Amino acid sequence: MSAGDTREELLRPLGGSAEPTRIVSLEAAQAAGAGAIDRLPRSLKVLAEDALYRLPFDEARAQVGALCARDKETPVTFRPGRALLQDFMGIPLMTDMATMRDVLAARGADPAALNPVIPVDFVVDHSLSVMVSGRADALPLNRQMELERNRERFEFIKWSQGSFSNFRVIPPGRGIMHQVNLEWLSHVVRRDGEDDIARPDTMIGTDSHTTMVNALGVLGWGVGGIEAEMAMLGIPLELSAPRVVGVELTGALPEGATATDLVLHMASFLRGIGVVGAFVEFFGEGVGRLALADRATIANMSPEYGATCTYFPIDRLTIEYLRMTGRTAAHLDLVERYARAQGLWCEADGGEAPDFDARHSFDLGQVEPSMAGPARPEDRMPLGEVPASFRSRLSEITGSDAAARAPAGELGHGSVVIAAITSCTNTSNPELMMTAGLVARNAERLGLRPKPWVKTSFSPGSRVVTDYLDAAGLTGSLDALGFQNVGYGCATCNGNSGPLDEDVTARIEEDGLCTVAVLSGNRNFEGRIHPLIKGAYLASPPLVIAAAIAGTVNIDLGNDALGEDAQGRPVALADLWPDRAEVEACVTRHVTAERFIDSYREGMETTPEWAAMEAPQGQRFSWDEDSTFIRPSPFPEMGPAVRLSGTIGGVRPLVVLGDSVTTDHISPNGAIGKDSPAGRYLIAQGAAPARLGNFGTRRGNAEVCLRGMFDNPLLRNELVDDDTRGNATVHQPSGARMTIYEAGRRYVEEGTPTIVIAGRNYGAGSSRDWAAKGLRGLGAVAVLAESFERIHRSNLIGMGVLPLVFEPGASRGDLMAQGPLALDIVLGEARPHPRMAVTVRVTDGQGRQREIAAHLAAHSDNELALLEQGGILPAILSRLEAPDATGHSAPAARRGRNS
Repeated sequence: MSAGDTREELLRPLGGSAEPTRIVSLEAAQAAGAGAIDRLPRSLKVLAEDALYRLPFDEARAQVGALCARDKETPVTFRPGRALLQDFMGIPLMTDMATMRDVLAARGADPAALNPVIPVDFVVDHSLSVMVSGRADALPLNRQMELERNRERFEFIKWSQGSFSNFRVIPPGRGIMHQVNLEWLSHVVRRDGEDDIARPDTMIGTDSHTTMVNALGVLGWGVGGIEAEMAMLGIPLELSAPRVVGVELTGALPEGATATDLVLHMASFLRGIGVVGAFVEFFGEGVGRLALADRATIANMSPEYGATCTYFPIDRLTIEYLRMTGRTAAHLDLVERYARAQGLWCEADGGEAPDFDARHSFDLGQVEPSMAGPARPEDRMPLGEVPASFRSRLSEITGSDAAARAPAGELGHGSVVIAAITSCTNTSNPELMMTAGLVARNAERLGLRPKPWVKTSFSPGSRVVTDYLDAAGLTGSLDALGFQNVGYGCATCNGNSGPLDEDVTARIEEDGLCTVAVLSGNRNFEGRIHPLIKGAYLASPPLVIAAAIAGTVNIDLGNDALGEDAQGRPVALADLWPDRAEVEACVTRHVTAERFIDSYREGMETTPEWAAMEAPQGQRFSWDEDSTFIRPSPFPEMGPAVRLSGTIGGVRPLVVLGDSVTTDHISPNGAIGKDSPAGRYLIAQGAAPARLGNFGTRRGNAEVCLRGMFDNPLLRNELVDDDTRGNATVHQPSGARMTIYEAGRRYVEEGTPTIVIAGRNYGAGSSRDWAAKGLRGLGAVAVLAESFERIHRSNLIGMGVLPLVFEPGASRGDLMAQGPLALDIVLGEARPHPRMAVTVRVTDGQGRQREIAAHLAAHSDNELALLEQGGILPAILSRLEAPDATGHSAPAARRGRNS
């Protein structure tokens, strides 16, 4: 092929089809000199196909060659086929989009030029709060309160639905985005409508757990809202050739071990070997022994072990799952033929392993019943070690060596006050849910009930879950134990756990109790689940029920008595646990294609309440100046924060933080306290103190979110020289102590740039772009850390904030000195280049200086250009106003192929 040839030369008919379907043949590309594509891991084959489909052959060959060689210096571009949004991240994204339309109109351009060019699905799933639980009317009451409390937000979403092309909304009450994506939205293989070219289904999502879809062999991962805007507007995402870590699965899960236990083992294992920023790909015979729903549980928690994505091959179990969830026979045939033709198929024996950057082995037979906590998902332990882990947490929080165990039958340290069967991570798994239902049935028969201080709830990820539990006759037992359906949404997993009982709240506050939550979610970071609990443990749905019955984590849930039956005899977990044959029989009998088809047949794109809701019309949104939920975004017109040469002088540290600081620490989603900076602001705007809500629902208001930065009660800022935790810092050089928002605004008013200093894995957790937006809004020019989690690093660049990394051997400990600190960030005078060296010069209060070596964690010239322009949003506006300046045409409203 010649340099300028395009995909037309690589198109081949897809064999076995009665229709004229063609594919961009990877085999033909390899024969034409594109590289050893047949040795690529399957996930990278998908990236190779994307380049070959979009680009002239010489450009595609360079990118495919970079993938084959894992060349970090040659950027690889990726244009996903679709985007998936949720409301916490989607609303600030769409306020950016609406504001950019206003900016375009003010500059004399057509605001309608700003439209998604790829299909976008917006799932409203993050707004559900567990206000009512443990009663039969919990579902309708929570739904009613969700609609009342979020009316402004929902009206804005409905305006977006009517105003933007290629934009579909799945309204509240229809399920959790990732479970709906797995069960309904994903095609695995899609057809280009114009040319009938079969292509891999690819995507990005504004939620870090978008990776769940990798279980189907659909390549996708989570991005921040600002990166998602690029993808939606047809601008390719850019990445270095990923490191791909192959994990060979051997053996089989033992009796009594669940998919949740497996993923908790996997999170600990993969954190241990180090996969941050890597693609993880499973292979080996053990893959064929994992049901697709088990694979989905593993893939969902990719961000908890730091991977960009966790990819499973397409095989017979993929086809079986697609059949079970109601996809057509013709589509199943297309998926299998395409996967075989492109080298994406995996036979039952695992086949020959491709060329991985590293290989590891994991024996499924070692998995045992487990929990993870009390503050990190990777801190897995067998059930017998949970009590000791809590005692350690109690000592850390209180400094007390007192025994943690509460008197029998009483609320005390270690009591479980929240037990939630929640999250797409686990409710998407029919075996897990049937096991939970059978445990509840057995407990009900023995007369067991949760302790009175436990707030129980059940929030399934799709309506089909309740349909098959109803059919199996297990819903009544879950109800009897207080696990009534509270709604179809993220709920407790996302921190929307709602209020505790008033008496329980009073006891916790008056006695200073350290209580915990047990949930079947994917995250348990400090301060995430509820502000009054001091620890949270991740567990399988049946273990959540066991913890609710026990009412404490001070016992070995696997061996100690959970309670007593009606005759006063002790009952242990083994007395409640069903055998595998019974679980499998329930799944086979009740989890059927007909049930999925019936559940998804209608009503996914509307509800009676959604249809009746009035919303603004027109290309531009009519902003309400009095709204405390939806306001114009301040970010599209922000100019560059820094230049990439010279010295940024007189920089002051805003906060100095330790390791594993998450986006929940930086920009929390939790409840807004009435005495917090955000709470005081909202009350001054007329909000009722009892109706402040949480930060997640206020993401469309920059003033609230700025005031919420670092407002986590368990934050440890090392600039504060006592053991105080929470929202506090020290302004320098005055030494005045104040909230972090107050310090940031004071520095802005003084014209003083600031920096955040941190340890390892800064920015772990959610893809929350406000963790970067808020830093820019508080005047931070850089974050200096020992390492970054992938999404947050990208978000910082997308907001024009410098991500700086200590060189090996250096850390924040080298910066701490006596008195106030002033830093100079020396970028040098040479032409900026990716990963360029940076010197951080530190001057302490005594005038002593020290230089620390670091580098700029920008991985390409395009990332440098974004930093110089002030971030993605100004760059998008520039492209729209000058469509030919960068060689990319301006996005236009259309659906179909992105050429």
